[in-house]
Amino acid sequence: MTKALVLGVTGQDGSYLAELLLSRGYEVHGMLRRTAQYPENLKYVPKDATLHFGDLTTEHHLCSLIHELKPDEIYNLASQSDVRLSFDVPEYTGDVTGLGVTRLLEAVRKFSPNSKVYQASSSEMFGNPPPPQNETSPMRPNSPYGAAKLYAHNMCHIYRESYGMFVACGILFNHESPRRGKNFVTRKITSAAHEIKAGKRNDLYLGNLEAKRDWGYAPDYVKAMWLMLQQPEPDDFVAGTGEAHSVQEFAEEAFSLVGLDWQEYVKIDPNLYRPVEVNHLLADASKAYRVLGWKPAVTFRELVKIMWEAEQADTTPLGEEVR
Repeated sequence: MTKALVLGVTGQDGSYLAELLLSRGYEVHGMLRRTAQYPENLKYVPKDATLHFGDLTTEHHLCSLIHELKPDEIYNLASQSDVRLSFDVPEYTGDVTGLGVTRLLEAVRKFSPNSKVYQASSSEMFGNPPPPQNETSPMRPNSPYGAAKLYAHNMCHIYRESYGMFVACGILFNHESPRRGKNFVTRKITSAAHEIKAGKRNDLYLGNLEAKRDWGYAPDYVKAMWLMLQQPEPDDFVAGTGEAHSVQEFAEEAFSLVGLDWQEYVKIDPNLYRPVEVNHLLADASKAYRVLGWKPAVTFRELVKIMWEAEQADTTPLGEEVR
């Protein structure tokens, strides 16, 4: 039985990935911080996954866990992943999202050098080069989060080339689902549309409506992660849909599903703008299509509908389905 360790198992991607690995007969272990043990965090973590406490900011936890488990595959999905928040806590973001990966790579090098490692890199590493972006596009990040991800990305290359470690990097463009936290703009929009329709609130405050993103469905993307570790050699792969849509388009689509005109309810809050905006992210995932045989199955409109329908169905009190 193949043994996998998923760091960040309580997040959107972590829960979907754990489900995928369990369906393929893996023995799945997940690492979570002690502050992530509350019902809303554990709601989607499969009951068959074995959970361990740990933290990317503490080398001792990582070394002990990897020495104990010696997993065949390690998926690092843990980070401080709120881009806007990274401007407010840049040092913490760098420690977790950047240096945390170096701690992980060192732990693997010392205690389980044959483990295959997947690193969740990000389209935020690109900044504002002309779209579309692929594995060879210039990277000049415009946020502390993007900079931390790029540092981690480069360290993965160094460990891959210096020590012969199997470290694959997935440069994933935006991918969403009903499991997204409400601090992310997509879930913020679908949740607000549902609540406004139900008479529970009157408006929705957003920042830059013109920012364009390549939005896909998270369960499609965890399949790409898994495929990257099944290759004979480690490499970098961009994953995305090849379509970009603005925040305004997402709002239009979500509000149309509840029969409302988004313009009557959406208001602009200048405080929600980033100090430096990333204007247009669009994936050229032709390498992943060709080498991995991977393509996303869910379209933009289908994604918005999936998220909206989940808002209607999500009436289960938090904790009821938690182990």
